[in-house]
Amino acid sequence: MTIAPDGTRNGGSQYRTMREFVESMDDTLPGKFEITKEGIVHDMMAPVGPHELTVAQVSRRLERVMPDRLLAHTGTPDVENRPEGIMRHPDIMVIAWEDMDIPGSFDPHALIAVIEIVSRSNPDNDLVSKVRDYPLLGIPMYAIFDPREGKGAVLSDIHSTPDGPRYATRKEFVYGEDITIGEWTISTEGLPRYP
Repeated sequence: MTIAPDGTRNGGSQYRTMREFVESMDDTLPGKFEITKEGIVHDMMAPVGPHELTVAQVSRRLERVMPDRLLAHTGTPDVENRPEGIMRHPDIMVIAWEDMDIPGSFDPHALIAVIEIVSRSNPDNDLVSKVRDYPLLGIPMYAIFDPREGKGAVLSDIHSTPDGPRYATRKEFVYGEDITIGEWTISTEGLPRYP
């Protein structure tokens, strides 16, 4: 669910107001809050088992093949670009350990890749909004795993378009194939599906 008036593109004060609201709600309401150009996204459903199991399996598989200086991080904080008015909380962020040692949100330019597991309750957030927001934030690679369909895609190669930065390359996969995220190849064999 997205909530906010159309005028959210008007600058810092509206973003600050939305940010303060999100901070005040974090411990009071269930679910996850993010801020986009359209407003506040509130995914009210707690992630289900297959979602969390996919997060854990993909994170672990990546960490087995990445150098020790990198982490497939699954926790907080958010990734944020205040001038763009965007705050997201990816399921997995590939980041160097030293880039995590900062106060507040992660700098999106420090991320090597983000990975999202498509939500059953709000799939368009991962499949549409984040496909737009992540290149705008400058995140070089976005991998999407969809347990509804047993498939996904790896998006990369940011380029300029009249509508703003977009990913130029999309490599689709089905569960069971090996895929490459950045420089690292992992298996998608045995990833769970939503019932």
